Amino acid sequence: MRQRRGGAQGESVNRAHGESGLTKAVNSVFSFVRLAEFEILFVLFFIVAFLIFKDLTSRPEYNDLFVKKPDKDGLWPFL
Repeated sequence: MRQRRGGAQGESVNRAHGESGLTKAVNSVFSFVRLAEFEILFVLFFIVAFLIFKDLTSRPEYNDLFVKKPDKDGLWPFL
C-alpha cells in the first residue's frame, strides 16, 4: 500500500479550519486574482490606453496635427 505524502493541497484543507475569517477572505481574493489574471490585465490595459489617449486628445496642439487651418487668401483654402 502506498503512503500519501503531505502535499500542499491536503495541508491547505486541514489548515483552513483553524484560520480566521480575514485570512480566509484574503486567500480567496488571491485565488480569484490567480484565476482571473489575464482578464484583469486585459481590462487594465484598456483603461490605461483610454486614459493616455484621452490625455493626448485633450491638448489644443492635437488638432493642429490633423486639421489644416484654411488660408483665407488662397484660391483653394482647404488644399
